[in-house]
Amino acid sequence: MTSSIVDIHPHIISDDEKRYPPAPLFGKRSDWSQERPTTVETLIASMDAAGVAKAAVVHSSTTYGFDNSYVVDGCNQYKDRLVAVGSVDMLADDVPAVIKGWAGKGLAGLRIFTGGSTKDFDPSELDNPKSFRAWEALAELALPMCIQTGPIGLPQVRMLAEKFPRVNIILDHLGRPDVLDGPPYANAASLFELADLPNLYMKLTPRIFGDVKKEKASAETFFPRVVEAFGAQRLAWGSNYPTSPGTLAEILATAQAGLACLNDTDREWIFGKTARQLYPALA
Repeated sequence: MTSSIVDIHPHIISDDEKRYPPAPLFGKRSDWSQERPTTVETLIASMDAAGVAKAAVVHSSTTYGFDNSYVVDGCNQYKDRLVAVGSVDMLADDVPAVIKGWAGKGLAGLRIFTGGSTKDFDPSELDNPKSFRAWEALAELALPMCIQTGPIGLPQVRMLAEKFPRVNIILDHLGRPDVLDGPPYANAASLFELADLPNLYMKLTPRIFGDVKKEKASAETFFPRVVEAFGAQRLAWGSNYPTSPGTLAEILATAQAGLACLNDTDREWIFGKTARQLYPALA
């Protein structure tokens, strides 16, 4: 399976701040982007070392705001292995034209960052009617949307999935569920209640692989529950490298150990086949 592994959540940071000047969203740059910056060349080398074939590289909003230049330029250098996932101001008056412009330069998907490492979650942007023109553009262009939010934003995620059924939505970090109560994972009920949405996909990242080792949770009880609810065809692995500490190889090994409780077919979907469906350019 190694030759077919796809990562849908690494980040890249340029070492040329004159050409790609930092301008972080919300005015605060993330610590990781300064402490562990990873250029596209470093990412490719890390992928080679880890046995990762391809990747959908997620733009760092906490470094570059809405300027997708580096993620697009970097991925275009390695079109046979990488695609770019960017961010735009969803409330801008010209947002449909902006999305089409970036798509013309090679952007393969978008991401909404409602909070995380530098800001508390604020899902108000998700259900602002002004943003719906952006979603209409995504449907027209057949581009998927990643949403970074916590449980607070899941009602808005449902609304968007139902309102825009032609847009595939990928929930970053599995929506950050609380799994510490252990099976049957009642505290994560709001996540499992989204399982009926056919255009909603889940991204499995280091956060959840760490959480299932805490308190009453376990990989063996949680991940089969997620597969039962959503199906492996709607689950995909993302490394969050280099935001999450460790080498890409170490992050992958942790994920593979966590999902060892699943069958081979399910793991093939999670580690590659789902990603190729979401980002056809990686197929």
